[in-house]
Amino acid sequence: MNKSSVAYIVSAATLIVAVWLGVSIGTVKLPISTLWNGSADATATTILWKIRMPRVVLAGLVGASLAIAGAAFQGLLKNPLADPYTLGVSSGASVGAVVTLFFSISIPFLGAYTLPVFSMIGAALTMFLVLGFARLVDRSMKMETIILTGIIFGSFLGSVLSLMIALTGEELRQIIGWLLGSVSMRGWNYITMILPFVIVGSLMLWFNRRELNAMLFGEERAHHLGVNVKRRKFMILIGGSILTGAAVAVSGTIGFIGLVVPHMTRLLWGSDHRHLLTLSFMNGATLLIICDLIARTIISPTELPVGVITAFIGAPVFAFIFYRQRKKGAM
Repeated sequence: MNKSSVAYIVSAATLIVAVWLGVSIGTVKLPISTLWNGSADATATTILWKIRMPRVVLAGLVGASLAIAGAAFQGLLKNPLADPYTLGVSSGASVGAVVTLFFSISIPFLGAYTLPVFSMIGAALTMFLVLGFARLVDRSMKMETIILTGIIFGSFLGSVLSLMIALTGEELRQIIGWLLGSVSMRGWNYITMILPFVIVGSLMLWFNRRELNAMLFGEERAHHLGVNVKRRKFMILIGGSILTGAAVAVSGTIGFIGLVVPHMTRLLWGSDHRHLLTLSFMNGATLLIICDLIARTIISPTELPVGVITAFIGAPVFAFIFYRQRKKGAM
């Protein structure tokens, strides 16, 4: 059995265990065995299918979306610190979503999909603005320049969000909690909202997995290998923005999943994007399901925003990666 097969088996097994824990553990414990053999009462069945299962599935889809987008951004930019959060893309998606709510925008032919579509537009515009400004400042597009540009744009967009919230009445103040990141009480309708975009965005990245491998050697080398660099970069950026925008639209801003998961997956199983993208997708789902489980049980019955838990995990990892990169660059 080769290394990639082991990676898939381990990742799939871990995901199954995470789903099982997420469904079983909570204020009311639900032993899965009672549900399988049909001995569960109506209350337990309602809790499972109306509350727990949609929450776990949504957490999995959001985590998977952010992780595969992070893996693609890191591969495209050859930068282990790149992810939707540190690049400001999540903030752009949040602005798109809040603008939609602030102005009560509803496009008839989009219906319920107006929110995720505007969130994706915000994510895509931010991504292109960050890269464009970074190139304007530093033609060599150094790692530090891109990250600092992302932080600058993220801070500015955060100010825009604060301004919009300050100008609204009480009806929109609940967005503050939403922006901290949560998959609580979303229901199956949110899953139907995000699922088409997860499929489209993931396929766009997966179909460019070989091109991402070629770009690891530099754009010029990739061009000599027959890669249409501009076209492929555009597709990867749009795919990542679709995934980020859809995730933010249904869960708010959840940071560091796109940073931690691809980096750890790369360390454990290698940097071949033919496997890295799929493994990051699976492991991202696992991590956010576990983080959400911690968020709703650590101080039960009170729930913490899941974004708080991911920040506690991600911030030290971010610092560690940054330290390693700086030390490697100094050698």
